[in-house]
Amino acid sequence: MRAKASRSARLLAAVGLCFAGLVAGSGCGSQKAAVSDTDVHADRARQVAEVWDGSTAAARWRTGFYLAGEEVQPPRGGLHNPADRQAYEDQNIVLRGKLPETDPKDGPVTWAGGESLTRPLMGAHASYTTLAGTRVGENPHLTVTGAKLGEMSVATSRGPATVPAWLFTLDGYASPLKRAAAIPSKLPKPPIGPARDVPGYPLDRLVRIAADGRSVTVVALHGACDDGAVVGVLETTGSVVLSASDKERNDDGNCTKQAELQQVTVELERPLGDRVLLGAHTGQPVRYKGLRGISSSGS
Repeated sequence: MRAKASRSARLLAAVGLCFAGLVAGSGCGSQKAAVSDTDVHADRARQVAEVWDGSTAAARWRTGFYLAGEEVQPPRGGLHNPADRQAYEDQNIVLRGKLPETDPKDGPVTWAGGESLTRPLMGAHASYTTLAGTRVGENPHLTVTGAKLGEMSVATSRGPATVPAWLFTLDGYASPLKRAAAIPSKLPKPPIGPARDVPGYPLDRLVRIAADGRSVTVVALHGACDDGAVVGVLETTGSVVLSASDKERNDDGNCTKQAELQQVTVELERPLGDRVLLGAHTGQPVRYKGLRGISSSGS
């Protein structure tokens, strides 16, 4: 076991988030993670790992379907131009055709090793509403002309999986925009409660797990008066526990009541595999939320 983390470039500009309420007992701009907090984080990480390793919750996690990557894939080659990419970002998508009225109830999720799981499916209309906003203006937009059920590959906590997906045809595109239809499993009840007296703040989200499983990228919170977020990692045979904290800054200037979100990549000693990725503060699996947007290349 060890604690090691690497930092990437900052993800977002400062946002007007007050820390109050994120962790009990923390106040806006009043708390900094110090070097002396290292033992507290390490103790909490060990507690989380000990109760999860071999637990019923861990067994459920390893047999479930949990996303670890984007559930939407762009047409092959990506969206054509900045206007189309902006339309997607703004959910400026209109329907000029018919969607299937009859939806299959269940479908298989299949992993490369041959394991499979039957999951309920989101219908075509429900899937479309996750892509399109409720108010579409006169700005540039994408036009959906139809959809059919197919399949796509998605990243999951158990590695890449093939899942049923709705293939939406877009006006002006030869290949479809894909949206995973399989509904993820319900998170297992954690065997430990959230921390009440550990410095720092909960991880905001999981962004991605590297294809080789040797690194994970998360978004962490840190204060406007510190020198960035750091994420420590404790590895066991059954879990990987991440602890987020602030890097202290020696600055006597005024501290504004703001938080910053920072993307942090954590290197692992060995591939994540089927180990449970946990947040030390919450005692729960670090959930994928992704980052709104479509890359310029598709599959």
